[in-house]
Amino acid sequence: VQLQASGGGLVQAGGSLRLSCAASGRTFSSYHMAWFRQAPGKEGEFVAGISRSGGSTYYADSVKGRFTISRDNAKNTPFLQMNSLKPEETAVYYCAGTTSGSYVNTHRGAYEYWGQGTQVTVSS
Repeated sequence: VQLQASGGGLVQAGGSLRLSCAASGRTFSSYHMAWFRQAPGKEGEFVAGISRSGGSTYYADSVKGRFTISRDNAKNTPFLQMNSLKPEETAVYYCAGTTSGSYVNTHRGAYEYWGQGTQVTVSS
């Protein structure tokens, strides 16, 4: 599968953005999907993940209650709705997919497919 993330941009603290990740191929529903982010000088971190069917979702503690991951398997697209954004969440956000496992993995190494990333900048 090929992934292409979009929806990033510049937003003020407290604002919202919705990220999308267009996926090619006809087996999108076979993939667990996740969003990771990497800020300058920092290691990448798991943000949110969603199971193949969309029935299970997982979030980093830092984003619970503010971010929502979803997917539309008919449109081959996962989404990340981000509300109440904070300046420290400025980063490049990546979507990732894997066919492996029976549950969503929070480790980067579990994902074999990655999008190119979309920049999210939150101003204070």
